[in-house]
Amino acid sequence: MTAAANQSGRRATTSRRLERAGIRDVAAAAGVSITTVSDALNGKGRLPDETRSRVREVAERLGYRPSAAARTLRTGRSGLIGLTVTTYGEEPFTFTEFAYFAEMARAATSAALGRGYALVVLPASSRHDVWSNVALDGTVVIDPADQDPLVSELYRSGVPVVSDGKPGNCPVTAWVDNDHEAAVLEILDHLSEAGARRIGLLTGTSTDTYTRLSTEAYLAWCAHVGQEPVYEAYPAHDPAAGAVAADRLLARPDRPDAVYGLFDPNGTDLLAAARRYGLRVPDDLLLVCCSESDVYAGTEPPITTLSLKPRRIGTTVVNLLIDAIEGVDSGTGVDVSRLFQPRYRTAGSGPPPGTLMPTELIVRASSQRRSPRTTISAPRAPGEV
Repeated sequence: MTAAANQSGRRATTSRRLERAGIRDVAAAAGVSITTVSDALNGKGRLPDETRSRVREVAERLGYRPSAAARTLRTGRSGLIGLTVTTYGEEPFTFTEFAYFAEMARAATSAALGRGYALVVLPASSRHDVWSNVALDGTVVIDPADQDPLVSELYRSGVPVVSDGKPGNCPVTAWVDNDHEAAVLEILDHLSEAGARRIGLLTGTSTDTYTRLSTEAYLAWCAHVGQEPVYEAYPAHDPAAGAVAADRLLARPDRPDAVYGLFDPNGTDLLAAARRYGLRVPDDLLLVCCSESDVYAGTEPPITTLSLKPRRIGTTVVNLLIDAIEGVDSGTGVDVSRLFQPRYRTAGSGPPPGTLMPTELIVRASSQRRSPRTTISAPRAPGEV
């Protein structure tokens, strides 16, 4: 045999080795039909667990990966689901800079991959014409505003939407959220029990349900206990505005002796403002903020935080969305395959199914007063002795 023939034979062998195993190869190696392979890998059909496990083991050993193009032709689905935050509309906002959104997106990505889908993070702004260029099977919308235009447009297009946050009047397939009213009441009661007599709030100016429900819960609590509300609101997408609002809150004549901040940076903003005004935390000022960041365990003093459990929420919203896409009963007792079809959603069809997730208050030194104080000193200007 010539050298050229030898080289050609090696190329042919290498080419065969580099060829991806097909579904027929998996079926032959596992001793089952092609249909059985498809059902086993897609979680469908009534197969014995032993058969399903054997097929998956063989597919893994052979390196078989279903063709995305073939799946699209077979099912009419792209295998892509979107994720976006519409709360701040046209405002510049990189949501992954906030610990909650980053954790939620990380868990959502993992859950999507676990079910054979890829997660695409997309901007909500209409200035970006990417939505029409990406074939999405469904979308997760985080904290939609009431009557959110993007959700309405996806609904009109027949694209299922699951929201992270109560949807208000938005036509979503399903939603997942925390019980924000209960969480706020738990925090306010905790601060009150720690000795606070005038509790303030740092809140936002947006209309998303998290901000609205949390603020309404605070105002209702104030009315119930007979305290005048003490709060400052600012556009939460602007980090500089948070520091200014924290300063305003602690410079008020009716300065609070405890504050709950709704957003991730509020803890450090309030701690810095307290130092500028010579206020000791927790002796003069008790602090709590909502955050998933580990930073607050190492501040001086460590700051009490409310965790909304974003990983659990991210996993849940993606599974609910994929259940709707595939027409799987998600355990809500509702035929989710019909919910996202506009012709089935009528004014009398009732609200979409929702799931409430528990929160966790992680108590640290900032909200535990070391000694009772019966007087509240007036604020002084920064730098004043």
